[in-house]
Amino acid sequence: PENFQGHLFLNSDCLTVSALPLHHQIQFADQKQEFNKRPSKIGRRSLSRSISQSSTDSYSSAASYTDSSDDETSPRDKQQKNSKGNGDFCIKNIKQADFGRREIEIAEQEMPALMALRKRAQGEKPLAGAKIVGCTHITAQTAVLMETLSALGAQCRWAACNIYSTQNERSRVGESEDDFWWCIDRCVNVEGWQPNMILDDGGDLTHWIYKKYPSMFKKIKGIVEESVTGVHRLYQLSKAGKLCVPAMNVNDSVTKQKFDNLYCCRESILDGLKRTTDVMFGGKQVVVCGYGEVGKGCCAALKAMGSIVYVTEIDPICALQACMDGFRLVKLTEVIRQVDIVITCTGNKNVVVRENLDRMKNGCIVCNMGHSNTEIDVSSLRTPELTWERVRSQVDHVIWPDGKRIVLLAEGRLLNLSCSTVPTFVLSITATTQALALIELYNAPEGRYKQDVYLLPKKMDEYVASLHLPTFDAHLTELSDEQAKYLGLNKNGPFKPNYYR
Repeated sequence: PENFQGHLFLNSDCLTVSALPLHHQIQFADQKQEFNKRPSKIGRRSLSRSISQSSTDSYSSAASYTDSSDDETSPRDKQQKNSKGNGDFCIKNIKQADFGRREIEIAEQEMPALMALRKRAQGEKPLAGAKIVGCTHITAQTAVLMETLSALGAQCRWAACNIYSTQNERSRVGESEDDFWWCIDRCVNVEGWQPNMILDDGGDLTHWIYKKYPSMFKKIKGIVEESVTGVHRLYQLSKAGKLCVPAMNVNDSVTKQKFDNLYCCRESILDGLKRTTDVMFGGKQVVVCGYGEVGKGCCAALKAMGSIVYVTEIDPICALQACMDGFRLVKLTEVIRQVDIVITCTGNKNVVVRENLDRMKNGCIVCNMGHSNTEIDVSSLRTPELTWERVRSQVDHVIWPDGKRIVLLAEGRLLNLSCSTVPTFVLSITATTQALALIELYNAPEGRYKQDVYLLPKKMDEYVASLHLPTFDAHLTELSDEQAKYLGLNKNGPFKPNYYR
């Protein structure tokens, strides 16, 4: 927002950018979740590039997409100040602040839990003294989170975690790769300001500090990470003995997995595809790579629209779920010649490679619903014999010598946040979980958390869910004393064991 007291670096038009001592402190179980190791080769690359390329490799979109109304001057070269004379930000046009504020006010209506936290806890300021550096998708919903953290006492500096996932009213769509890393560096490297908390989405901010400013971790109390990609990177650091501060894995909290990943993607996959391609879903043959929560949401939506849906999976449990839900389980090579749409949502790398792309039918739509741009081997398409043709924003035709073309969306980056919007209500659930995790790590007594990765306890998951129930005029049934004793539960929860996912 135009009067925001924090600091924003994201090449944007405008953005507005609070903890919560409950009546009793919520205790976390010192429990960590083991994940199957996913091997990945890490080649040598310069500091200006992410180890996993999770959000930065760019080809044509940043260079070729410009709005006719845009000023061509880079926001990095502009000298702008808000109404209070603060110029410590990099956005596209501060004059758009009023418009951005109206968008944020709309988002607040669909984010009841964050607003409830702000109202309940702002007097106690549980984040007083917290200096949070964040790197997430920049949207109006993110602004509500940032203002909530500020209201609860925190100072914030923020950058975008994906060069295409920022809404144009609040930030510039299509910042360059250099801008991406410059913004992250400007958030971290500022005289007289030392972050003590990290909120990351994808792990690029954590990686940047780890590689370029490792001494900063001496004062950082914890990391909160919300994406599959970022969580994998944290576990890799932990297993290598290189994780030097406690980290909270909120991606695998129930309220993130079962709501954001599932219900958000169930709605936004159709929105992203429709806005970019105007495709008719009925009768189309679609292969969804991965049947985790994101894949489940995508498959459910496409099936409901009349598409013929195939699923690829490596996990026999998820594979069996796909079969029981009525989907045909296949290998990608078995259907690649016949499908009309290919969607990746695995969190892995090189799921769709050049050999697959060569065998696709003319007009096949290729897109990614995972966080990072590693799932589709887009770099293999950057060869002289292939022609790239920009059709519209975030839509490229890649044309083979024989005239065959595929439709590549968002250059293999996250489809829904690059090409459309996502439902505000589910973002409220995720943002509330992030806020609670920040509060817990920041206020935890020394020694409660070691240099490891932790999951949120079910008590906190249930609290987040309960804050959203009033929106539906929903009324929970309460256990009687006899029933609680019979089940061996506290009447107030948690109702699920910590291992429940």
